[in-house]
Amino acid sequence: MIKTVGIVGGGTMGMGIAQTLAQKGLPITVCDLNLNTLQENLDRTSKNLEKLVTRQKMTSEQAKGTIDLISLTTSVNAIANNDLVIEAIFENISLKKELFAKLDKLCPLNTILATNTSVLSPTEIASATKRTDKIIGMHWFNPAPIMKLIEVTAGIETSEETIISVIDFSRTIGKTPVRVNEAPGGIVSRILRAMLNSAVDILAEGTASAEDIDTAMKLGANFPMGPLELIDLIGVDIHTINSDNITRELGDPRYRPNAILRKMTRGGHLGRKVGKGFYTYPK
Repeated sequence: MIKTVGIVGGGTMGMGIAQTLAQKGLPITVCDLNLNTLQENLDRTSKNLEKLVTRQKMTSEQAKGTIDLISLTTSVNAIANNDLVIEAIFENISLKKELFAKLDKLCPLNTILATNTSVLSPTEIASATKRTDKIIGMHWFNPAPIMKLIEVTAGIETSEETIISVIDFSRTIGKTPVRVNEAPGGIVSRILRAMLNSAVDILAEGTASAEDIDTAMKLGANFPMGPLELIDLIGVDIHTINSDNITRELGDPRYRPNAILRKMTRGGHLGRKVGKGFYTYPK
């Protein structure tokens, strides 16, 4: 049974996962290289909770209690002694394998090591460890405190015990897990990437403006958010990297990112997180 959790990666996803678990009463330690970045993201989380208090979605005591349950560290050693460690770092296979090799040496043998990757291979990540049966994909969705789904992805040697433990834990924290046998992109990312890239192709061809593309999909397909708005939320750079990864794995041109995405990434137009992408956002 999973009772204690540590998180590596204090960005949007890592801190969102931490908030979700802390709201369920779990003490959480979040590890990242930069303590200032960690504190900034925790402060942002605190402001988000204050908005919930203002909207009477929680009390001020609950908001304070949530923040008090989140500890910050720059030492991986501080998060090693947990039943579950969730990795939520940059989508780079070399960095993830390096981290998992380190965690494998530090963590007790019973610790499950989960990767939040949406497209990279848990099997390849597991190859850097000596506990391949306890490596699993646990793909959360942004924003983590709101989105109900978790894709639980089994690598080639992930044990049934590990899969069931993560599925059961996901349910205890109020999420809905779906079981996925490892494949590039899993379920959601594989379906979504092709659709998002089609929207960018339509824009690049001059068929319609970004606003009209998004309006068409929201009103014509009942999407809560347009595809270009969603890329801005995900991050233009992250979407491009993930599309490249799926294209490499499947060899399917539907997933190849349009050149406009690379130009935007090079120019720093990365979406909501920097205030400009397909749209401009207030800071």
